[in-house]
Amino acid sequence: MNEIDVNSLLVKMRALSEQVGTNETPAQDSGNFSELMKNGIDTVNKAQQDAGKLAEAFEMGDPNVDLAEVMVSLQKAGLSFRAMTEVRNRLVSAYQDIMNMPI
Repeated sequence: MNEIDVNSLLVKMRALSEQVGTNETPAQDSGNFSELMKNGIDTVNKAQQDAGKLAEAFEMGDPNVDLAEVMVSLQKAGLSFRAMTEVRNRLVSAYQDIMNMPI
């Protein structure tokens, strides 16, 4: 059975948050799992929105937006989304393992 180390998950989410460029840290040891997940999802959403805005500004010909900056931002947003999807997949797997345990 796969075990999820919550502390390791929190460390990875904080590192991902720093890579995206936000200073927010998800649910500072509050012990509230739903708050932790909501903050993680919000961080991923913000990264995707920022990347979309940069790409749109570049497409409109804004001279202050560099192509390299747009590409890096899009890659970070994509990576954060894939990481969040993997976290979701592991949580679903853990839930299924728990539901299949005999009583």
